[in-house]
Amino acid sequence: MLSAPLFIDVRAGAVASVGTLLTDLQIARQGRVAVAVGPSQGDGICEELRIDGAEVFRVPDGSLAAAVELGQQLRAGQFEAIAGIGGGKTIDVAKFAAHMAGIPMVAVTTSLGHDGIASPVSTLRHESGTGSYGVVMPAAVLVDLDRVRSAPASLSTAGIGDAISDLSAVADWELAAAEVGERLDGLAVAMARSAALVVLHQPGQARTDEFLTVLAEALILSGMAMGVAGSSRPASGGDHEIMHAVNELHPGTASHGELAGVGALFCTYLRQDEDKVGLISACLERHGLPRTPGDLGLSDADFAKAVAYAPRTRPGRYTILEHLDLSEAQLADHVEAYVKAVAG
Repeated sequence: MLSAPLFIDVRAGAVASVGTLLTDLQIARQGRVAVAVGPSQGDGICEELRIDGAEVFRVPDGSLAAAVELGQQLRAGQFEAIAGIGGGKTIDVAKFAAHMAGIPMVAVTTSLGHDGIASPVSTLRHESGTGSYGVVMPAAVLVDLDRVRSAPASLSTAGIGDAISDLSAVADWELAAAEVGERLDGLAVAMARSAALVVLHQPGQARTDEFLTVLAEALILSGMAMGVAGSSRPASGGDHEIMHAVNELHPGTASHGELAGVGALFCTYLRQDEDKVGLISACLERHGLPRTPGDLGLSDADFAKAVAYAPRTRPGRYTILEHLDLSEAQLADHVEAYVKAVAG
């Protein structure tokens, strides 16, 4: 059986239809609806919702503590459903809280920073770093293109890097299947690879409605691939191990999508797949996304240390990093060669 949201809507002004959606799909019959918004969302967005009696909760950050607190509030208030409105952190907190409270969640995305829009995973910070938690997939997904366009560039379209990283993740999964006998899910692979390729080859500027629609649909498809696989495997390989390592060693360096894109490009370089290195590098450059450690504000040595640390972020996951098992000194040489190759 294929898990999928009941409703997907990608268009300008989508946020205004949340109230009607909850009624039409009978997600909330009695009107006990909670709305979770991020710290950057103004009061105006609540006025657009047209949900009588909805109670608004402010999500301060993307932490596990914030998600648990919201989940407790949802249970205590006996809400029927929750609409999470904002970027990736707000959506992840709302997904976890809804799962904890046992109620359906509607994801209303105002930026396209990563593929957690429709995934059955919440990535949340805690005292020891970052953890990924299995949750129920959103009952409906809306992407408001007006708000995506108005978001900062590092948030609005950084998901380009996350979508493209599916190519690296799928390559790692296929490697694990060949080397250690890990079970491969063909449907999840097909969905993740298709999502990555459509973004990789989509022409035009990232802020156009056409491109944003393709990117949003690709990120939704990537999240659904994780639902099919029952894990983040089709969308998270060595690329995301590098991302998590950089976040742990150098917090605040860059956004999820930006780091995933660099991680995917470096892992593809390690595989010596020159054609894909060229395609991924050109796509990231075309959309103004980082490609090298310097673009991220890191030294080559810092990046090499992060790559050496990366396998510790996902114990048991087999990727090109575990396969090559390079020392930090060897990685330093590879990073130097990689930077020269990408710059050239």
